[in-house]
Amino acid sequence: MNKFKTIWVICFLTTVAVLGIFACRKSADVELPDYLSFEVPKGWPMPSYPFHDNPLTEQGFELGKKLFHDKRFSVDNSISCGDCHMQHEGFTHNDHGLAHGVNNQSSTRNPPGLINLAWRNSFNWDGRFNKLDEQPIHPITAPNEMGETMANVLKKLRDDPEYPVLFLQAFGTRNISEASVLKALSQYMLQIVSFNSKYDKVKRGEASFTLSEQFGYEIFQQKCISCHTEPFFTDFSFRNIGMPIDPGLRDVGRMAVTGNKEDSLRFMVPSLRNVQLTFPYGHDGRFPTLINVFDHYSNRVVQAPGTDPLVRNRISLTPFEMGQLQSFLFTLTDSTVLQNHRLRHH
Repeated sequence: MNKFKTIWVICFLTTVAVLGIFACRKSADVELPDYLSFEVPKGWPMPSYPFHDNPLTEQGFELGKKLFHDKRFSVDNSISCGDCHMQHEGFTHNDHGLAHGVNNQSSTRNPPGLINLAWRNSFNWDGRFNKLDEQPIHPITAPNEMGETMANVLKKLRDDPEYPVLFLQAFGTRNISEASVLKALSQYMLQIVSFNSKYDKVKRGEASFTLSEQFGYEIFQQKCISCHTEPFFTDFSFRNIGMPIDPGLRDVGRMAVTGNKEDSLRFMVPSLRNVQLTFPYGHDGRFPTLINVFDHYSNRVVQAPGTDPLVRNRISLTPFEMGQLQSFLFTLTDSTVLQNHRLRHH
């Protein structure tokens, strides 16, 4: 059974765009890059990312991977994007709740996993960015994260004799601009697609759930699927799930972006793909385990006016149901993407 359907329109547009970019190149000896098609898993909707504005190429992908793991994006050259988004941990990190920044600082949030970004229209826990090509600016420039300026990042890259050549190969020019840096990062992140977990194999008829996993799936469909919609296991919305505000962080969530009081304590509904590895949970990493998350929904939801109606009355889960639900959620672990050597920085 074919797992994918190829986006032929994107392939065509990519080819045209790449040819257009390199037709204007000044150096006659620059070879055309190897363009890539973006393939959508069978049965999935079309992605929302504007590929026509950033044609995928092998050279752009490899450049993006190198940039993603370059520590020079931080002010003291100590932290790369890949340090907070580790492949083997679901492109997040699981040894502490809040991301660590420069100068022994902590951010105010837990890094979300970078999975299936081509289908997203908003980014960050509060949705402050609606373009993937702009999102990295925030962690790069935040004083308690990477603490750098884009101008200094560009200078560091331009001073490295290797990078102008790589940008020439990827974008047809030695000039390293903010836009080309961000597009290269996107080309790498867009290829982090999780579609081959046991759950996916069951859906394709290639595997079967155990009895515990099947019970858990049925519980999931009854009590969780309204917010964690298949196949992404998120509905991409922002919700107040009745978590009391942390008195130290004072993080009001999406309201800080919109200024709308109704958005107070609303945060992005995270994808549950690879959730076995993306602990601790919650926007501030306050839940060490999935059982803690289940206990919150079952017993500790703050029943305030702003709490989402879907959870305001809490979601009853017995200890047995919690165990079965966890068994199902572990089937969302996708070793294919977590061990993909192509995504790994060498």
